[in-house]
Amino acid sequence: MKTIAFLLHNNFEQAEYEDVNNQLKDKGYKTLLITTNEDKEVQAMQQDVNKGDTFTADIFVKDANVSDYDALVLPGGTVNADTIRGNKEAHDIINAINDAGKPLAVICHAPWALINTGIAKGKTLTAYHTLQTDLENAGATYVDKTVQVDGNLITSRNPDDISNFVDAIDKALS
Repeated sequence: MKTIAFLLHNNFEQAEYEDVNNQLKDKGYKTLLITTNEDKEVQAMQQDVNKGDTFTADIFVKDANVSDYDALVLPGGTVNADTIRGNKEAHDIINAINDAGKPLAVICHAPWALINTGIAKGKTLTAYHTLQTDLENAGATYVDKTVQVDGNLITSRNPDDISNFVDAIDKALS
């Protein structure tokens, strides 16, 4: 059974974790939640402004072993994505997954991490529309599509695109 890891901090977009996670489990994948947070209880948000549910991470980022995962998903949420983009331990995992050529699935504001790790340069990506200038300034080509696949990178715009995002992850792992 293939294992898909989710990497997040706090104040992530709930649907981009919970709905993606549930749909991937329904397709037969094992999933795991990794956090950069200081404790395992993580807070979800709905549309960035309303508190959602809390979830319990399986492991801390410092204990994560990239060889255990077949793919990595980065949910969005503005505060979450901004925190991940500045976290060295998160960068190490993101870069290791990318360097191994494993699927790296990134949605909404989470492509900020692809900018800070240098992965975005030369790639064709989609994201939440407000990231267009950031991605272009980082040397990426921005497209407005529900899902964009460029090599092992799978990017998506927002919660409305989740079913297409999950299908692209599933196809990449098939």
